[in-house]
Amino acid sequence: MDEDDIEFRKVVISPIELLRQALDMMGDDYWLLLGIVIVGLFIASLVPFGILVGPMACGIYMCYSQRLRSEPVRFETLFNGFDHFAESLTASVLLMVGQAVLIIPVYLIVVVGVIGVIAGQGGVMSVVAGVATVVAYVGVLVVAMVVPALFMFVFPLIVDRQMAAIPAIKVSARAAMANLGGILLMLIVYSLISLVASCLCLIPALLFMPVQAAAMILVYREVFDVSFKAAPPEIAPSKMV
Repeated sequence: MDEDDIEFRKVVISPIELLRQALDMMGDDYWLLLGIVIVGLFIASLVPFGILVGPMACGIYMCYSQRLRSEPVRFETLFNGFDHFAESLTASVLLMVGQAVLIIPVYLIVVVGVIGVIAGQGGVMSVVAGVATVVAYVGVLVVAMVVPALFMFVFPLIVDRQMAAIPAIKVSARAAMANLGGILLMLIVYSLISLVASCLCLIPALLFMPVQAAAMILVYREVFDVSFKAAPPEIAPSKMV
């Protein structure tokens, strides 16, 4: 599908309300979706350079789509993400490259700033280096939020619209920019929840992951006005007389 044919809209994003809607949407399939998300993330971590991140992200989305269509959620659907291996791999690699290109120089500024603070021994150079370090650290946090936000809709677009990686990234970035404030607020809130959950114990953080994934898919549904209609029933072949 051509990227110019994809329409999106600006929506109101309420992070906490989305979590409530996500729990309602998951319903009795929560534990199954929890297992799907955990296994998908585990498989994605087995191969370096994010090679399996894209296919697993597509597979997880396909499992949630079954729930949204009121179809039985099947664990094996997770592996259907490999049907989109080439495009999802390209997208995930570009995501990592984009983050690295932006974050590595900023990290270098942080390192140089820390060295400057130590070498300055309280003088003017130490103050300047300290300010530069703080600014650079904030820059790292911004990049870590903004780049994933721009890629937020890529994998659903690859699955739903059968798009190639580059057009999907362009459409995702445009849709994310139209809703950037709400998306960033959502990512910040969910990151804080995950941080608090991780401090309490690893288990609460794991339990939160499928809810967060569901909330993000609900945002995709609203931004791109996806109805998730039930798949048409199979028609049995007529008997030959």
